[in-house]
Amino acid sequence: MTHETLAILFLLTCLAAPFVWAGIALSRSRLTFPQGVLWIIALLFVRLLWRAHLPRHMPAGSEKGAVVICNHRSSIDPFFLQVCCDRPMHWMVAREYCEHWAFGWFLRTCEVISVSRSGSDMAATRAAIRYAQRGDLISMFPEGRINMTEQLMLPVRPGAIMVALRARAPLVPCYIAGAPYGGTAASPFFMSARVRLQFGEVIDLSPYYDQEQNDALVKELMTRVVKAIAKLAGQDDFQPEFAGRKWKPTDEEIQAGLDNLNRREH
Repeated sequence: MTHETLAILFLLTCLAAPFVWAGIALSRSRLTFPQGVLWIIALLFVRLLWRAHLPRHMPAGSEKGAVVICNHRSSIDPFFLQVCCDRPMHWMVAREYCEHWAFGWFLRTCEVISVSRSGSDMAATRAAIRYAQRGDLISMFPEGRINMTEQLMLPVRPGAIMVALRARAPLVPCYIAGAPYGGTAASPFFMSARVRLQFGEVIDLSPYYDQEQNDALVKELMTRVVKAIAKLAGQDDFQPEFAGRKWKPTDEEIQAGLDNLNRREH
Protein backbone atom coordinates (compact mmCIF):
# COMPACT_ATOMS: atom_id res chain seq x y z
CA MET A 1 0.00 0.00 0.00
CA THR A 2 1.47 3.35 -1.05
CA HIS A 3 2.05 6.33 1.22
CA GLU A 4 -0.54 8.29 -0.77
CA THR A 5 -3.17 5.61 -0.15
CA LEU A 6 -2.38 5.51 3.56
CA ALA A 7 -2.64 9.30 3.74
CA ILE A 8 -6.05 9.25 2.03
CA LEU A 9 -7.31 6.50 4.35
CA PHE A 10 -6.09 8.43 7.38
CA LEU A 11 -7.82 11.60 6.17
CA LEU A 12 -11.08 9.74 5.50
CA THR A 13 -10.90 8.14 8.96
CA CYS A 14 -10.44 11.56 10.58
CA LEU A 15 -13.37 12.96 8.64
CA ALA A 16 -15.62 10.00 9.43
CA ALA A 17 -14.75 9.70 13.13
CA PRO A 18 -16.96 12.59 14.36
CA PHE A 19 -19.96 11.25 12.45
CA VAL A 20 -19.40 7.72 13.76
CA TRP A 21 -19.13 9.08 17.29
CA ALA A 22 -22.31 11.16 16.82
CA GLY A 23 -24.16 8.13 15.44
CA ILE A 24 -23.19 5.99 18.43
CA ALA A 25 -24.13 8.77 20.87
CA LEU A 26 -27.52 9.29 19.24
CA SER A 27 -28.27 5.55 19.12
CA ARG A 28 -27.99 5.55 22.92
CA SER A 29 -30.05 8.69 23.40
CA ARG A 30 -33.77 9.35 23.79
CA LEU A 31 -33.82 11.85 20.94
CA THR A 32 -35.94 11.30 17.84
CA PHE A 33 -34.15 11.23 14.48
CA PRO A 34 -35.03 14.87 13.60
CA GLN A 35 -33.99 15.94 17.09
CA GLY A 36 -30.76 14.00 16.70
CA VAL A 37 -29.92 15.78 13.44
CA LEU A 38 -30.56 19.16 15.11
CA TRP A 39 -28.47 18.03 18.11
CA ILE A 40 -25.48 17.36 15.85
CA ILE A 41 -25.88 20.74 14.12
CA ALA A 42 -26.14 22.47 17.50
CA LEU A 43 -23.04 20.64 18.73
CA LEU A 44 -21.04 21.87 15.73
CA PHE A 45 -22.02 25.48 16.43
CA VAL A 46 -21.39 25.09 20.16
CA ARG A 47 -17.95 23.53 19.73
CA LEU A 48 -16.61 25.28 16.63
CA LEU A 49 -18.15 28.77 16.53
CA TRP A 50 -18.81 29.42 20.21
CA ARG A 51 -15.93 27.24 21.51
CA ALA A 52 -17.88 26.18 24.56
CA HIS A 53 -16.39 24.47 27.59
CA LEU A 54 -19.10 22.09 28.78
CA PRO A 55 -19.45 19.48 31.53
CA ARG A 56 -19.38 15.91 30.25
CA HIS A 57 -22.55 14.89 32.08
CA MET A 58 -25.55 16.31 33.85
CA PRO A 59 -25.06 16.30 37.64
CA ALA A 60 -25.97 13.18 39.59
CA GLY A 61 -29.53 13.29 40.87
CA SER A 62 -31.14 14.64 37.69
CA GLU A 63 -31.59 11.28 35.95
CA LYS A 64 -35.32 11.00 36.72
CA GLY A 65 -36.27 14.50 35.68
CA ALA A 66 -35.33 17.92 36.96
CA VAL A 67 -35.91 21.63 36.52
CA VAL A 68 -32.76 23.40 35.36
CA ILE A 69 -32.67 27.07 36.36
CA CYS A 70 -30.22 29.20 34.44
CA ASN A 71 -29.20 32.80 33.85
CA HIS A 72 -30.13 34.17 30.42
CA ARG A 73 -27.64 36.13 28.30
CA SER A 74 -28.41 35.02 24.75
CA SER A 75 -31.05 33.57 22.46
CA ILE A 76 -28.84 30.49 22.03
CA ASP A 77 -28.54 29.60 25.73
CA PRO A 78 -30.73 26.49 25.19
CA PHE A 79 -28.17 25.16 22.69
CA PHE A 80 -25.50 24.87 25.38
CA LEU A 81 -27.90 23.13 27.73
CA GLN A 82 -29.30 20.68 25.20
CA VAL A 83 -25.95 19.39 23.90
CA CYS A 84 -25.12 18.30 27.47
CA CYS A 85 -28.09 15.92 27.44
CA ASP A 86 -29.00 12.67 25.69
CA ARG A 87 -32.73 13.40 25.92
CA PRO A 88 -34.92 16.36 24.99
CA MET A 89 -34.69 19.36 27.28
CA HIS A 90 -37.86 21.41 27.18
CA TRP A 91 -37.65 25.15 27.66
CA MET A 92 -40.26 27.87 27.57
CA VAL A 93 -40.32 30.08 24.47
CA ALA A 94 -42.52 33.09 23.75
CA ARG A 95 -45.53 32.09 21.68
CA GLU A 96 -44.75 34.49 18.81
CA TYR A 97 -41.49 32.64 18.17
CA CYS A 98 -43.21 29.25 18.22
CA GLU A 99 -45.65 30.49 15.59
CA HIS A 100 -42.99 32.23 13.47
CA TRP A 101 -43.03 31.08 9.83
CA ALA A 102 -39.22 30.74 9.60
CA PHE A 103 -38.23 28.79 12.70
CA GLY A 104 -41.47 27.68 14.34
CA TRP A 105 -40.85 24.18 12.89
CA PHE A 106 -37.47 24.08 14.63
CA LEU A 107 -38.95 24.95 18.02
CA ARG A 108 -41.78 22.43 17.62
CA THR A 109 -39.27 19.69 16.73
CA CYS A 110 -37.37 20.56 19.90
CA GLU A 111 -40.59 20.17 21.90
CA VAL A 112 -40.40 23.60 23.48
CA ILE A 113 -43.22 24.88 25.66
CA SER A 114 -45.07 27.79 24.10
CA VAL A 115 -45.72 30.51 26.67
CA SER A 116 -47.41 33.89 26.76
CA ARG A 117 -45.27 36.93 27.61
CA SER A 118 -47.95 38.08 30.04
CA GLY A 119 -46.13 36.34 32.87
CA SER A 120 -49.05 34.07 33.76
CA ASP A 121 -49.71 31.09 31.47
CA MET A 122 -51.22 28.14 33.31
CA ALA A 123 -51.32 25.93 30.20
CA ALA A 124 -47.55 26.31 29.79
CA THR A 125 -47.03 25.67 33.50
CA ARG A 126 -49.09 22.48 33.38
CA ALA A 127 -47.14 21.29 30.32
CA ALA A 128 -43.83 21.87 32.15
CA ILE A 129 -45.11 19.93 35.16
CA ARG A 130 -46.20 16.99 32.96
CA TYR A 131 -42.79 16.81 31.27
CA ALA A 132 -40.95 16.89 34.59
CA GLN A 133 -43.26 14.28 36.13
CA ARG A 134 -42.50 11.82 33.34
CA GLY A 135 -38.76 12.19 33.93
CA ASP A 136 -37.84 14.85 31.38
CA LEU A 137 -35.64 17.89 31.88
CA ILE A 138 -37.18 21.36 31.99
CA SER A 139 -35.00 24.42 31.46
CA MET A 140 -36.30 27.71 32.81
CA PHE A 141 -34.89 31.23 32.70
CA PRO A 142 -36.48 33.02 35.69
CA GLU A 143 -35.38 36.46 34.46
CA GLY A 144 -38.03 36.16 31.73
CA ARG A 145 -35.93 37.91 29.09
CA ILE A 146 -32.34 38.20 27.90
CA ASN A 147 -30.16 40.13 30.32
CA MET A 148 -28.30 42.88 28.45
CA THR A 149 -27.15 44.73 31.57
CA GLU A 150 -23.97 44.58 33.63
CA GLN A 151 -25.88 42.87 36.46
CA LEU A 152 -25.42 39.15 37.01
CA MET A 153 -29.17 38.58 36.75
CA LEU A 154 -32.30 40.66 36.29
CA PRO A 155 -35.18 40.48 38.81
CA VAL A 156 -36.58 36.94 38.77
CA ARG A 157 -39.95 35.26 39.01
CA PRO A 158 -40.40 32.15 41.18
CA GLY A 159 -42.49 30.12 38.71
CA ALA A 160 -39.74 27.52 38.23
CA ILE A 161 -39.93 26.63 41.92
CA MET A 162 -43.67 26.03 41.70
CA VAL A 163 -43.17 23.78 38.67
CA ALA A 164 -40.50 21.76 40.49
CA LEU A 165 -42.59 21.40 43.65
CA ARG A 166 -45.72 20.31 41.82
CA ALA A 167 -43.76 17.88 39.63
CA ARG A 168 -41.77 16.63 42.66
CA ALA A 169 -38.58 17.17 40.72
CA PRO A 170 -35.20 18.48 41.96
CA LEU A 171 -33.62 21.77 40.92
CA VAL A 172 -30.35 22.10 39.02
CA PRO A 173 -28.70 25.56 39.10
CA CYS A 174 -26.75 26.43 35.96
CA TYR A 175 -24.55 29.35 34.91
CA ILE A 176 -23.60 30.29 31.34
CA ALA A 177 -20.79 32.81 30.77
CA GLY A 178 -19.72 34.39 27.51
CA ALA A 179 -22.74 33.55 25.35
CA PRO A 180 -22.79 35.97 22.37
CA TYR A 181 -25.75 38.20 21.60
CA GLY A 182 -26.11 41.11 19.21
CA GLY A 183 -29.66 42.23 19.86
CA THR A 184 -31.58 39.77 17.66
CA ALA A 185 -32.38 36.06 17.94
CA ALA A 186 -30.22 35.23 14.90
CA SER A 187 -27.25 37.47 15.75
CA PRO A 188 -25.22 34.82 17.69
CA PHE A 189 -24.89 32.72 14.53
CA PHE A 190 -22.67 35.44 13.08
CA MET A 191 -20.57 35.92 16.22
CA SER A 192 -17.69 33.93 17.62
CA ALA A 193 -17.31 33.48 21.37
CA ARG A 194 -15.75 31.48 24.15
CA VAL A 195 -18.56 30.13 26.32
CA ARG A 196 -18.42 28.35 29.66
CA LEU A 197 -21.31 26.38 31.19
CA GLN A 198 -21.37 25.04 34.74
CA PHE A 199 -23.95 23.04 36.67
CA GLY A 200 -24.26 23.36 40.42
CA GLU A 201 -25.20 20.66 42.86
CA VAL A 202 -28.72 19.27 42.59
CA ILE A 203 -31.14 20.79 45.13
CA ASP A 204 -33.48 18.20 46.62
CA LEU A 205 -36.97 19.60 47.21
CA SER A 206 -38.52 16.52 48.79
CA PRO A 207 -38.80 18.15 52.26
CA TYR A 208 -41.01 20.84 50.70
CA TYR A 209 -43.42 18.84 48.53
CA ASP A 210 -47.05 20.01 48.62
CA GLN A 211 -46.02 23.45 49.88
CA GLU A 212 -46.13 25.32 46.56
CA GLN A 213 -48.83 27.64 47.96
CA ASN A 214 -46.42 28.90 50.62
CA ASP A 215 -45.24 32.11 48.95
CA ALA A 216 -42.53 32.76 51.55
CA LEU A 217 -41.08 29.27 51.03
CA VAL A 218 -41.20 29.56 47.23
CA LYS A 219 -39.35 32.88 47.41
CA GLU A 220 -36.81 31.41 49.82
CA LEU A 221 -36.11 28.47 47.49
CA MET A 222 -35.76 30.76 44.47
CA THR A 223 -33.32 32.91 46.44
CA ARG A 224 -31.37 29.77 47.27
CA VAL A 225 -31.08 28.63 43.65
CA VAL A 226 -30.18 32.10 42.33
CA LYS A 227 -27.47 32.35 44.98
CA ALA A 228 -26.20 28.97 43.79
CA ILE A 229 -25.99 30.39 40.25
CA ALA A 230 -24.18 33.46 41.61
CA LYS A 231 -21.69 31.19 43.37
CA LEU A 232 -20.93 29.46 40.07
CA ALA A 233 -20.31 32.94 38.63
CA GLY A 234 -17.95 33.80 41.49
CA GLN A 235 -20.32 36.41 42.95
CA ASP A 236 -21.09 34.99 46.38
CA ASP A 237 -22.44 38.31 47.65
CA PHE A 238 -25.10 38.70 44.93
CA GLN A 239 -28.58 39.47 46.29
CA PRO A 240 -31.49 38.39 44.05
CA GLU A 241 -34.38 40.74 43.33
CA PHE A 242 -37.91 39.64 42.49
CA ALA A 243 -40.15 40.90 39.71
CA GLY A 244 -43.88 41.33 40.17
CA ARG A 245 -46.25 38.82 38.61
CA LYS A 246 -47.31 41.28 35.89
CA TRP A 247 -43.88 42.79 35.35
CA LYS A 248 -42.93 43.61 31.75
CA PRO A 249 -39.92 45.60 30.51
CA THR A 250 -40.65 49.11 29.30
CA ASP A 251 -39.51 50.35 25.90
CA GLU A 252 -36.98 52.54 27.70
CA GLU A 253 -35.53 49.55 29.57
CA ILE A 254 -35.23 47.54 26.38
CA GLN A 255 -33.47 50.41 24.59
CA ALA A 256 -31.14 50.93 27.55
CA GLY A 257 -30.26 47.23 27.41
CA LEU A 258 -29.47 47.42 23.70
CA ASP A 259 -27.32 50.51 24.25
CA ASN A 260 -25.43 48.74 27.03
CA LEU A 261 -24.98 45.68 24.82
CA ASN A 262 -23.50 47.82 22.04
CA ARG A 263 -21.06 49.38 24.49
CA ARG A 264 -19.91 45.94 25.64
CA GLU A 265 -19.43 44.77 22.05
CA HIS A 266 -17.31 47.78 21.16
